[in-house]
Amino acid sequence: MHAQLDSSFLYVDFQLDFSSTKKPRTPKCATYQKKKNIEKENPPLFSFLHYSLVMDLISILLYGLPLFFPLYLIWKIIDRKRHQYCYVLDYECHKPTDDRKLSTRFSGEVIRRNKHLGLNEYKFLLKAIVSSGIGEQTYAPRMVFHGREACPTYEDGIEEMDEFFHDTIDKILKRNKISPSEIDVLVVNISMLACVPSLSSRLINYYKMREDIKVYNITGMGCSASVISINILQNIFKNEKNKVALMVTSESLSPNWYIGNDRSMILANCLFRSGGCAVLLTNKLAWKDKAMLKLKQLVRVHHGANDEAYDSCVQKEDDQGNIGFHLDKTLPKAATRALVDNLKQIAPLILPVRELLRFAIASFVKKMNWGSTKGEPKPVINFKTGVDHICLHTGGKAVIDGVGASLNLSEYDLEPARMTLHRFGNTSACSLWYVLGYMEAKKRLKRGDKVLMISFGAGFKCNSCLWEVLRDLGDENVWKDCIDTYPPNTLVNPFVEKFGWLHGEDPDTFYVPDDYVIP
Repeated sequence: MHAQLDSSFLYVDFQLDFSSTKKPRTPKCATYQKKKNIEKENPPLFSFLHYSLVMDLISILLYGLPLFFPLYLIWKIIDRKRHQYCYVLDYECHKPTDDRKLSTRFSGEVIRRNKHLGLNEYKFLLKAIVSSGIGEQTYAPRMVFHGREACPTYEDGIEEMDEFFHDTIDKILKRNKISPSEIDVLVVNISMLACVPSLSSRLINYYKMREDIKVYNITGMGCSASVISINILQNIFKNEKNKVALMVTSESLSPNWYIGNDRSMILANCLFRSGGCAVLLTNKLAWKDKAMLKLKQLVRVHHGANDEAYDSCVQKEDDQGNIGFHLDKTLPKAATRALVDNLKQIAPLILPVRELLRFAIASFVKKMNWGSTKGEPKPVINFKTGVDHICLHTGGKAVIDGVGASLNLSEYDLEPARMTLHRFGNTSACSLWYVLGYMEAKKRLKRGDKVLMISFGAGFKCNSCLWEVLRDLGDENVWKDCIDTYPPNTLVNPFVEKFGWLHGEDPDTFYVPDDYVIP
């Protein structure tokens, strides 16, 4: 009995002990569901914050989008505008070698070599040269000094351009530490020389420029081609960022030296001289601090639809078949009309409102004859209220005088154009850069100044552009060897002293011996 009790006790004790240590097993799905229920009743702090943040961001996007989108568009417009500016990094004017200087004595020899000229033509040339405003240090094509102006070759024109190209482009690229492979756009404007391949292709071959370079070869645009080239680059810069451009402008005189006796054509020999200019331009904002000028406005006017204007200056043959450049008596009238139309367009863009209002009121009063007297001059708009310096095309003394009178400019304003005409002559489209060089050499150009360029060209065209000076400029450039002598004490042409005796000669008895030596 005792053993049975013990055994039962142990059994019962074991059963009790086992039952006290063993826990009932809960299914896994039930445990997961229990946790989910607890989380729903008491969500974690992180989950709550995450949800709130997402909702706040969605609210900001929904309510802020109408505000942020216009701001984004404004920023895009401003950013695009900043990359559209046209900057001049540098320019280099060509100065031919001294053996190409056209002195008074040598000019007389060239005139004498033309067997088609008589005393009347000599007198006409004497008058034209004396009144031209040109000195005796200008430059002529090399073939003239070789005595071959009557029979120029194709190579004469090419060699004349090569000499100019290599001199200016080599210097400007070296000075600015720019490789030819960095040039993105090339614009070449030479009006009266066309070759195949083009002159621009000749430059690409010589300097080994990139295959994807944009190239523009302009001919026939005359003395206004420089501003036209700038307009081309301006349009390119509006659509493409971070571009570097090289503009090359000149005129080839070798194949265009007139050897006949037509007065309207021989006049060109008295005015046009050799020269050229290479200009580096960019729209890179990173190079803004290195730039010299920034383009502000540009206006072009073309009167080609007017027959009188179209025929005022034309390259053609004379009655004997000699090719030359005809300058008609209607040229001053055509130039005046084109200038007036151009200024009407550019004036509202560059002049202050107060000056425009003053001119409008003065013109209205004059038109209504209120308080005006007979013979009183017409009101003249004062361009100096919005422009500090004016670069005029050196087309001749008459052109400079005419524009100066129309714009009521002082002798100080006209001095750069007059001195450029005296030292370098009419160098066609590149003359504007020689005038700018004179201003820079005289240290006239200060930061913030506005420079207005005005050019004329066959067609008939008048183009103008306004530049802002970005830093004080004072390089002596192409004027380095003579700037201290300008302006000279007198602009009297030495032709008067050497050939003034022609005025007293009789056409019936006039004769020049073959062995005559020009003094």
